[in-house]
Amino acid sequence: MDSTRTLAILKPDCMQRKLAGKVIDHLFQQGFIPVALKLVKLNTTSAGAFYSVHKERAFFKDLLAFMTESPVLVMVLEKEDAVSALRTVIGATDPAEAADGTVRKLYAENKQRNIIHASDSVDNAGKEIAFFFSGKELINITGAGYDR
Repeated sequence: MDSTRTLAILKPDCMQRKLAGKVIDHLFQQGFIPVALKLVKLNTTSAGAFYSVHKERAFFKDLLAFMTESPVLVMVLEKEDAVSALRTVIGATDPAEAADGTVRKLYAENKQRNIIHASDSVDNAGKEIAFFFSGKELINITGAGYDR
């Protein structure tokens, strides 16, 4: 997997509270460039498959209920060392523990309704990107006007 790409999902709380533009702008300001975006309405099956790593955890059913509340915006973002850079920019899962200026500190309500999902490793980023996007949906940003 390319270490310059990662997956982010603007979760139902972000979309319901109409914060997608602010979060995307925050990501742009931190140097991330979107190479694919898609509005998706997850159902229990697709959300369960995506979050299958958590199926034995007590919060799994609540997670599925939350992630199927409304559409989500799925994005592939590009930046050097994208996975760790995005995790730093979004902050800790619990907004009370997130650093000042991070997405979750600025916008999240609580540990579950935390605005954004981000891949946690380069390997998982590859799997998560492939879950939502085909290779032909990912653009090459070189020469796409971002390098001006």
